[in-house]
Amino acid sequence: MTTRVAAIDCGTNSIRLLVADLDPSTGELHDLDRRMEIVRLGQGVDRTGRLAPEALERTFAACRTYASALEEFGVGPDRLRFVATSASRDAENREEFVRGVKDILGVEPEVITGDQEAEFSYTGATRELDRAAHPAPYLVVDIGGGSTEFVVGDGEVEAALSVDVGCVRLTERHLTSADGTITETPSREQTAAIRADVESALDEVEKTVPLRSAHTLVGLAGTVTTLGALALDLDTYDPGRIHHARLTYEEARAQTTRLLAATHDERAALPVMHPGRVDVINAGALVLLTVMERTGTEELVVSEHDILDGIAWSLA
Repeated sequence: MTTRVAAIDCGTNSIRLLVADLDPSTGELHDLDRRMEIVRLGQGVDRTGRLAPEALERTFAACRTYASALEEFGVGPDRLRFVATSASRDAENREEFVRGVKDILGVEPEVITGDQEAEFSYTGATRELDRAAHPAPYLVVDIGGGSTEFVVGDGEVEAALSVDVGCVRLTERHLTSADGTITETPSREQTAAIRADVESALDEVEKTVPLRSAHTLVGLAGTVTTLGALALDLDTYDPGRIHHARLTYEEARAQTTRLLAATHDERAALPVMHPGRVDVINAGALVLLTVMERTGTEELVVSEHDILDGIAWSLA
């Protein structure tokens, strides 16, 4: 018997909705609606420690749109789970965010820990993997806006850590001037500074997460799926072709080099590039490339299923 549920994942850069019918007996998840809006909730959080008023309003506007969709599909608050991640964890005024979401959607957002975020990401990314084609154990890397999660597991999570090297956070830290202008084409020094931050974070991760023990690397979120789409040379963003595509290290390196050399307008003109990702894709690509180099991974599996799917399964 199927169960209709809805999951909302509100991160540093985007807010996403999934409405799905789940069949726990078969392990099947059937999408009814899957959508994303870039709201940049984490705008300035790394610098100010607070959620900006305009960022909150963008997020609440998206929540109102999602409320209409939930009503259309007949999903009430009792079958909805709203999870908020890095930016709202770090913000001093997160209660303002919590109240606003509850007023609009009727549920209180769960500001989850990095460990919880990692578990949801792992479940969503690996539940449907074909073990013959993609042998366990898995290393799941979820590159978000504020943080990146690293999870190793074989059926269940064995070790996980969340570190503050997301694409938005690193862009604001290293590619944004005092007046808010974002560098179009990063210098070698800026690129090196981003890589240094990621390397330092990986040093911490490797104290608890055996990154090199996995047989299959699974990459999640918009940075990875966009790089996968670019490597496939798609004319339009096609989740069906991107999901479970293989991205080699050489392809990741080539696409990262291409993006770093491009202007804002050149990146924006790429047919698979979401407008909200144009300014932060460089930092995200450097995170992925550095991870692949550290682990010695020759290729990864690109997954369109991630924390959002893990949240949905938690309701089954």
